[in-house]
Amino acid sequence: MRKIVLASTGILTVVLGIGSAYAADIAPRARMPARQEPRYLPYNWTGAYIGINGGGGWGRSDFSAISSGSFNMSGGLVGGTLGYNWQSGPAVFGLEGDLDWSNIRGSTACGATSCETHNSWLSTVRGRLGYAMDRVMPFVSGGLAVGDIRTSIAGVGSTNTTKAGWTIGGGIEAAVAPHVTAKIEYLYVDLGRGGSVAGSDARFDSHVVRAGLNYRF
Repeated sequence: MRKIVLASTGILTVVLGIGSAYAADIAPRARMPARQEPRYLPYNWTGAYIGINGGGGWGRSDFSAISSGSFNMSGGLVGGTLGYNWQSGPAVFGLEGDLDWSNIRGSTACGATSCETHNSWLSTVRGRLGYAMDRVMPFVSGGLAVGDIRTSIAGVGSTNTTKAGWTIGGGIEAAVAPHVTAKIEYLYVDLGRGGSVAGSDARFDSHVVRAGLNYRF
């Protein structure tokens, strides 16, 4: 019996020694801080950008001194964009300019001949106000619009006038990559009247829908 007690005591001593050594070994590891996950940073819209845009427009025109009536115009646009955003909290203030080649045009019968209104280029300089929801930003926009009004009366003549007007609209823009955003926007553009031929000028106003990609610096 004594031998059994002594043997048991020896085994217990060895086990306790091993356990103490193991505990001493893992204690420093238990004190190591847990690995911290990277902190998520909301998207920041502040900065300059350059981009491309394209879409289409449709509107109405008429000739003032000829019984042409009001007629439809439509066509495509494509061009480039420059801009800058300042973000303060969720509010994003921006200034954006663009220059597009345009083929918005329409024609109608006027008396014994035909009349046509054609816009071949369109530029806008607009303020923008957006509300940042992380990577998505709805916005409103408005400002100056400049473009040409080309008018022609078959058999009489044609003319081309550069006109300044106004534009207003809105859209939504979203970050699709760290430096790339995509947008879709609507603008109403009014250039007034211009392009007088034989004492008759033409009205130009158009609804424009464009999509675009911007690269942010």
